[in-house]
Amino acid sequence: MSKFNLSAVLPEAVLLVAACLILVADLFVSERRRNLSYSMTLTALAAVALCCWNLLDGQVVQYAFGGMFVTDPMAQVLKLFACLATALGLVYAQNYARTRAMWHGELFSLALFTLLGVMVMISANNLLVIYLGLELQSLALYALVALQRDQPRAGEAAMKYFVLGALASGFLLYGMSMLYGATGSLDINEIAHRIAASQVANRPALVLATVFLVAGIGFKLGAAPFHMWVPDVYHGAPTPVTLLIASAPKIAAFAVAFRLLVEGLAPVSSDWHLMLLLLAMTSLAVGNLTAVAQSNLKRMLGYSTVGQMGFMLLAMQSGVAGGTTASAASAYSAAMFYMVTYALATLAAFGTMLLLSRQGFEAEEISDLAGLFRRQPWYAFVMAVAMFSLAGVPPTAGFYAKLVVLQALLADNSSLPVVWIAVIAVLFSLVGAYYYIRVVKVMYFDAPVDDHAFEAAPDMKIALTANGLAVLVLGVLPQYLLGLCASAMVRTLGG
Repeated sequence: MSKFNLSAVLPEAVLLVAACLILVADLFVSERRRNLSYSMTLTALAAVALCCWNLLDGQVVQYAFGGMFVTDPMAQVLKLFACLATALGLVYAQNYARTRAMWHGELFSLALFTLLGVMVMISANNLLVIYLGLELQSLALYALVALQRDQPRAGEAAMKYFVLGALASGFLLYGMSMLYGATGSLDINEIAHRIAASQVANRPALVLATVFLVAGIGFKLGAAPFHMWVPDVYHGAPTPVTLLIASAPKIAAFAVAFRLLVEGLAPVSSDWHLMLLLLAMTSLAVGNLTAVAQSNLKRMLGYSTVGQMGFMLLAMQSGVAGGTTASAASAYSAAMFYMVTYALATLAAFGTMLLLSRQGFEAEEISDLAGLFRRQPWYAFVMAVAMFSLAGVPPTAGFYAKLVVLQALLADNSSLPVVWIAVIAVLFSLVGAYYYIRVVKVMYFDAPVDDHAFEAAPDMKIALTANGLAVLVLGVLPQYLLGLCASAMVRTLGG
């Protein structure tokens, strides 16, 4: 096999070429024919997804560029859903972007470069490659947040995101440098081998590196107390960009956490196990309690994300039960399943907001949804399904996701009081159910405040309908997706 093994990076190569071609081709496309760039973008995403599916079907772990890049089943599953999230985001963005002078090649290319950064992070097997993917994703997102140059709120959100994103990158980079100093390697597999063999130059430096890495991951996930950027950026960014930030990059952050902590630092899991637990409990408390007081739907979903990441981290920290990783594949697959179902529900929620938005009207206050059931009962149902899923109400996907996380937590055979931790997590979920169900109450029982007709493209309505039904069906029939996540995780861990 070639040292470079270009077949393993085929999805990323296709995506890079497509992003560059669309950026150049858009220069020659008139404003009236902008749908050509849009169609090219969706075609490129379909091609990338097909490449990922073919690699997943191969069921083998491949390395590229001298082991710096890994293609394993977990990576392909996450890339598939990242492609889906990006495609749905662009479909949902149509009306919003057209009426706000955002429907240009920059939107499409930056979205594709964001996805490229996400995919590089997911498959990174080297500390520098992780940082490369992180910066590619972050720089594209900073530009997307500031895409509406005439909106002061968007500029302010972009500046906050840039400053705090740079801080998070600094945490990660400093932790990586100390990890390299302690182990003498940038390769994640080699780092794990040297730590397990006690070939560490400086044990305190290794512990400090772990602290900085966990902090950096906490920033990227939006977990408390590193969540301060989340509500402001969610609120200030254009709604399609908020949708993008809330979906695919979260999947990438989960992958980075898995690569660094589970594959790289598993021999010192005792050092980061309790850190993740602390992040999880703090996120559950801060996210759910603060979201109750929000009247802005985007800020509410921002704080909701903090709480959701707390629940996912409970499964991540449960995976180190017994001090091994292979035996904990069920816990990591539960966290993976949770991330996917969270992304699907979030896409449906923001998609409904974009459906309601129009020129001069941002459907971002909870009161803006008043009486939606009387005006458009089907889309009120889709939004209700998304809210119930995020709240963990059966029979939605979110309920089953929370269930498998709690099962993974209770299977933890460590000395932690897992029963009490599970009880606290459920209590905070009940708090979260209040603000989710409040949105449903406003849609179904409050008097309408707006009777403006929807002007959405057919593909947007079809995509939103399919998105809402997927959230519902995955709650009734979760076996396929859960089995896909479990199989991918077992094969990735070598079980």
